[in-house]
Amino acid sequence: MRKFVVILSGGQVISHSRFFGLLSFLAIAALFTACSGEKPDVATEPEISKIEALADEFLAATLERYPTMGTYYAIEGTRHDRLYDNSIDALADWELREDQWLTQLNSIGSPSEVGSRDWVTFGIMHEALESSVENRVCRSELWQASTTTAWYRGLPFVFEVQPVGTEDEREQALARLHAVADFVDTEISNLRLGIELGYSAPQVTVAAVPEQVRALIGGESIFLNPTTRNNDEEFETAVRQIYEDEITPAILRFADFIENDYLPQARQVIALSENTDGAQCYPALVRSFATIRPSADEIHALGLQQIARIRGEMHAVIDEHFGGGSIEEFLTRVKTDPEFTFESEEAVLKYSVDALEDAKNAMPNVFGRLPIADVEVKPYPEFAESGIGEYHPPSEDSSRPGIFYIAVTDPQHRSKVTQISTLYHETYPGHHHQIAIKLELGDNVHTIARYFGNSGFTEGWGLYAERLSDELGLYTNPIDYFGMLSEQGARASRLVIDTGLHTKGWTRQQAVDYMKSNTAWSLVDIENDINRYISWPGQATSYMLGMLEIQRLRTLAEEQLGDKFDLSAFHDRVVGFGGITLPMLHVSVLAWIEEQKTAL
Repeated sequence: MRKFVVILSGGQVISHSRFFGLLSFLAIAALFTACSGEKPDVATEPEISKIEALADEFLAATLERYPTMGTYYAIEGTRHDRLYDNSIDALADWELREDQWLTQLNSIGSPSEVGSRDWVTFGIMHEALESSVENRVCRSELWQASTTTAWYRGLPFVFEVQPVGTEDEREQALARLHAVADFVDTEISNLRLGIELGYSAPQVTVAAVPEQVRALIGGESIFLNPTTRNNDEEFETAVRQIYEDEITPAILRFADFIENDYLPQARQVIALSENTDGAQCYPALVRSFATIRPSADEIHALGLQQIARIRGEMHAVIDEHFGGGSIEEFLTRVKTDPEFTFESEEAVLKYSVDALEDAKNAMPNVFGRLPIADVEVKPYPEFAESGIGEYHPPSEDSSRPGIFYIAVTDPQHRSKVTQISTLYHETYPGHHHQIAIKLELGDNVHTIARYFGNSGFTEGWGLYAERLSDELGLYTNPIDYFGMLSEQGARASRLVIDTGLHTKGWTRQQAVDYMKSNTAWSLVDIENDINRYISWPGQATSYMLGMLEIQRLRTLAEEQLGDKFDLSAFHDRVVGFGGITLPMLHVSVLAWIEEQKTAL
């Protein structure tokens, strides 16, 4: 991927990035189908466990706090008339509730039956709450001002899926649009407070924000999208009036604030340690994303080790298929030679769309269970065009497909080489396969397992899927296979770069040069991605950390089960419990291995 977008992390919404993709445990919190419809008669209602009851309470409160989740996942009975309260006071109230839930959960204790409904629920909820508490030292709500994390990278997308089919839904849409200006003004207040308290995003990641956020203004603005899906002229007039009188001025206020007030005061030092308590924040963020606790030094060393291995594989491909030479020379060639770049933005999109069908057809070879929901590939809208690729999940009922947004700008400098492996990472057999199945688990798991997730498991699976695609024969020529190695090299480089930037004094140019030496990404993508590591510390480490754990567990299962190892059954086990943590995955696979031995 380069980015998998979802929503909350450690109990806290991130970026709209706090709301669409960024921060830590990636808890996709929305849900609770139990909140819709009539409750059964108390006399016939089955008894539920203490863990189940606590999870019900937690999820109901989460949906209330983060109301757009019900919109994204098309939860029946959910209202679509609010945005979440992004004020500091509301966050403080929420943190008190988190503390209470964590205390209650600890008093109950973890169930012993691996794979049971309560075991899954407890493990996911405990990590979400505990990592959220640990993350508070970061005060992320005070410095979400970058091109990766600012509110405009997430919030506007809800209006693409805002229901407008009935009169009541249109009234709700108007109410939510009315809330945008206050939300933006609160973000300005939060960022002002952050500067006062010693928290800011680095200047280099903020410089492009004013131009990008102003791109939200115009006749094709995403805030006007609800009018394109309804023929009610009165509704269209009302939407446009809110947009012109409230939203556009708020956008301009935010852009002017960033340009004139925030940028001159934003930190020039890249390292997170420059923020107040930044040194304590970094390991908390790594844990919140990956759900494991390697030190920065361990992560850095592991990255160097993986880079050496992957470069050996790259050399073999270059020697066998491309006449030899250095990796750096070949990477330059695939990034600049017209043979390997695109002629137009339309060609960039078509290249990914055309490869999707082959991936879909191959899935029954390595999975027993396949998702119902479809997935589409779309280009980023203009205001988000500096993105480097992100996947948005489907609705829970599969009526709305997943969407993989891709960057298509600067096509003559955008290499084809990594397009296919990125597609497999984001769609099949990667994110879409795993996340759609998670959403379709139904009553087999508590709702929390369908809507929570973490970057270590999710991104680890996406990276594992790139290697799995090679086993499926989906890389039909050497350049596509080399592209997969390039993507693997990028994720290994992230281990080195992320820790280098935030704990070892690396410069931005040092990070750019290191990535250029180990991946075929275009320079524009590399620079955008490096900005992402700078503004979103820790998250980039989760990909390779997660993949290596999944690979380790597969190797262990193959060794212990021998000829009886069933790859489809292994994969179904890995993705079959929803958004579990990496430590939970370890315990789950070990239990599965013992079950298979007993069944032999």
